[in-house]
This record gives sequence, structure tokens and C-alpha cells, in this order.
Amino acid sequence: MSLLEDRRTFWIVAALIVVLFAIANLPWQLDDYDQAKQAFTSFEMVKEGHWLYQHTPHERLATKPPLVGWISAAFFAMTRSWEIAWRLPSFVAALALAVVLFGAAKNAYGSIPALIALGAFGLNLLSPRLATLVRTDMLLALVIFLIGLLIWQKIRVGDEWKLRDQVYVFVLLTAAMLIKGPIVYAFLLPGIALFQLRRGRARPPGAPETKLGSAWPAWWPWLASLAIFLLWVAGGIRFQPGFYEEVVMREFVGRFGETIHRPQPLLFYLPHLLHKFAPWSLLMIAIAALDFRSRNWQLRTVFREMSPETFWLLYWSIGGLIVMSLIPSKRVDRIFPVIPPLCLLLAAQINGRDAALRRPVGAARRPCLNQTQNAQAAVKMRLPKRWRNFDAWKANAIRLPRTFSLDHPQREL
Repeated sequence: MSLLEDRRTFWIVAALIVVLFAIANLPWQLDDYDQAKQAFTSFEMVKEGHWLYQHTPHERLATKPPLVGWISAAFFAMTRSWEIAWRLPSFVAALALAVVLFGAAKNAYGSIPALIALGAFGLNLLSPRLATLVRTDMLLALVIFLIGLLIWQKIRVGDEWKLRDQVYVFVLLTAAMLIKGPIVYAFLLPGIALFQLRRGRARPPGAPETKLGSAWPAWWPWLASLAIFLLWVAGGIRFQPGFYEEVVMREFVGRFGETIHRPQPLLFYLPHLLHKFAPWSLLMIAIAALDFRSRNWQLRTVFREMSPETFWLLYWSIGGLIVMSLIPSKRVDRIFPVIPPLCLLLAAQINGRDAALRRPVGAARRPCLNQTQNAQAAVKMRLPKRWRNFDAWKANAIRLPRTFSLDHPQREL
């Protein structure tokens, strides 16, 4: 048994991650402006009963939907401590994300890739910091990962979307909408569109279209969850003075301009992701480079050998990164929801059987096997016609000693 297969290694890594998540932001302070805004929403809910629309400490309207505030208010009712109630939602979400990620990776790729995926999620520069911040990023990442994981399972099994699965997607999408609004679309829809496009192009000509292994659950979960969010927005515009200017125009529309929020360069997220996700980002690049080199840098060969579920992990991660990079307003922690699928993709790379860049097994994909077959064919052409077939050659080999002894009784074979 190797060190990575030892169960004690798993518990050591898990304990280290839990400790890092718990102490990374000590001493706990609300000195950050965004943390203070998020904390004040739940405080206002409990003290003044404003459960749908809240304000900031500076008496401006709160710009985020109220779900995380509801959760913090529930934790305060159980713990009677605001410090715990504000930070426990992110901490519990981080632990849940780690557990779900490890379970999915172990079920698909084995214990060693799962342990590495767990380490990649917990031992980077983003996860421990966000695990106890009074922010919405960790909960949003959990919900997005659960949706993407459900899509991944459907693609992997090759199953059709049932009504129960669509209801799950609707509930999760509604939760994401009430956490941070339609930003959930930026992390999921690009990957779904890319996967469906490739899936359609990979279907043989004339083959009937099937819903098995599709990444698209249905239209209604997306539209119904958006309708609930728009209902909250419409209520704010109708009953809260200044809601349209503060939330709709400044917080949402202003993200796509360069006048209200400070814009960042197009490639802002890429170097930060490589740095914050190191050394795992470097490991992923190294594994991909080695596999490309083993295939003479032929990208088409790599894509041809890639399994559909790994394609989804790749499109899910890259699609979210690209769309978020196109939005002028950027901040490093906003890209965090791409970290969990990257960890699962790393597990797929390490795994030898279901990895994205797995070792090919077909004769057409092994140059050394092709050379061997060519040599066998050359030798075969030099044999007599009746011996070119293996079965005929075997029969001739059996008859050869007898024929030799009858023709030349004085010779020994």
C-alpha cells in the first residue's frame, strides 16, 4: 500500500484542511467593507424584521438577494452569536464542498485521484480565506458545483434527464439566484453550450438525436428560477426607493461598463488563477504537456480520446473563466466557482482509465504497436501463400516433422 492509499494520509489531509479553514482569517474582524455590508443584512433582519430588502451600515440599499442573510439569521437563532452566525454559512459550505468533491472523485476515479482533488481544493490560497469570510462566494460556489456535478453524472452514466432531476436543478438555480443573482449563468451556460455543440458535431450523420448523456436538463428550471429572481427585483423597484438606481443600474448593469466600477484587463483572472491555485495549476499544466508530447503535440488526437464527462469538466471550467474575463468589473475571489471543477478535472487527469488525457489502447493510437504490426505484415508477405494464414501455418508446422522424416529417413530433424 502506497502512502497516498493509506487511510491515515486522508485523515491527516482532511484535518489540515479543516484547521486551515477555521483559522485562516483569525482574528475575526469586519474591517472589510463588503463583509460589513453582508453582516448588516442579517442583523437588520433579526432586529428590524426586514426579511426581503435590507440596507448597508451607510444606510444605502443592500445590493444582494437575501438568502445568505436568512441562513445567518437562522444560525444566530441557534448560537446567539453574531460572529459565528455570520461566518458559519461559508465554513459549512466549504466543508460540504470538500466532502462532495472527494466523494465524486473517489467514485469515478479512485482513492488516490480523489485525495489529490481534495488537497487541491483545500490547500490553495483562495479556499481557506473564503471559508470564514462574511461573503457569498463560498455558498455560490457550492450551489454551482452541485448543478455542474449533476450534469457531469448524467453525462458520465449516459442517462436521460427525469422530472426529479429537473426539479433539483430548479431548486439549486433558485438558491443561486437568491444568493448572488444571474451570475450563476456565467459559470454554467457557456460550458453547457460548448458541450452541446460538440455533442451535436460528434453524432454520426443520419443518426437520430437522443437526449441520453445531454448536458441540458430543460428550459423550465432556468426560466422559473429567473422568474423568482425577477419577482424579487420587481418588488424592490416597486416598494424600495432607490432600488432601481442602486441595484439594477449600479450593481448589475454597471458591471458591464467602465465608468462605475473599476475595470480590469481582459486577462486579469488568468495569472491570478495560476497563482492562487498553485501548485495544482502547475501540476495540471505539466500533466497536459506530457500527454501532448506523448502524442506528438496533436491536439485532435487528444480531443478524440477524451471522454464526454471530461469534456464537460473542461468546458465548465474554461467557459466560466472566459465569460467572467469578458466582464470589465473583476475581483480575484469572483472566479472561485471554477476551482472545484478544476479539482475534479485534475483527478480525471491523474486517473489512468477515465482521465481526459488517458493512455490510448487502440492499435491506431500506439505508434509502437503500428510499427510492430507493419513488421509482422512484412514478414508475412515473405512466407509461402499457404502459411500466411496463422491457422494454416500452425497446421503446416505440425505436419512438417513427419513430412521431413518420410522424404529423408536418414536425417534427423
